[in-house]
Amino acid sequence: MSRIGKNPIALPQGVEVKVDGNVVTVKGKLGELTQELTSGITVKVEDGTITLERSSDSKDHRAAHGLYRALINNMVEGVSKGFTKELELVGVGYRASNQGQKLDLALGFSHNIILDLAPEVKVETVSEKGKNPIVKLTSHDKQLVGQVAAKIRSFRKPEPYKGKGIKFVGEVLRRKAGKSA
Repeated sequence: MSRIGKNPIALPQGVEVKVDGNVVTVKGKLGELTQELTSGITVKVEDGTITLERSSDSKDHRAAHGLYRALINNMVEGVSKGFTKELELVGVGYRASNQGQKLDLALGFSHNIILDLAPEVKVETVSEKGKNPIVKLTSHDKQLVGQVAAKIRSFRKPEPYKGKGIKFVGEVLRRKAGKSA
């Protein structure tokens, strides 16, 4: 049995779940998310909890059981609390600023990188003197926040010698010794 798939999902106050055939819609104070399920997985909502059941013990159904439980749990958590990713720009002259949904990054290239963000993702930049600039991304959709953060990080990945680049706050980088060591 899938240990993750068997766990029930507790619904917080103010979160509404609707199951229409194989489409699950979760609505909360931060927004609304939908997820389409494959056949073989059924969702039951009762007494403020969501439980997922599978029709058989085939390999595909076992894999989907845990997957959809995790996805629905992330949807419930997203519309009630939201998700935040923080990126840190490490390097001399690396800067970040935003005007609404446009993120402007100066990463040592000959030109600035301007990224238009989806309206579901809120962006905030923090630049303090003597500290590295930080880009904060918040949204109710965990997948979208992760995708946008990965896109921003891909513009200048951290290099292993000096650690320059865009990294997640709290990320531990594997460092290498240079030639002189």
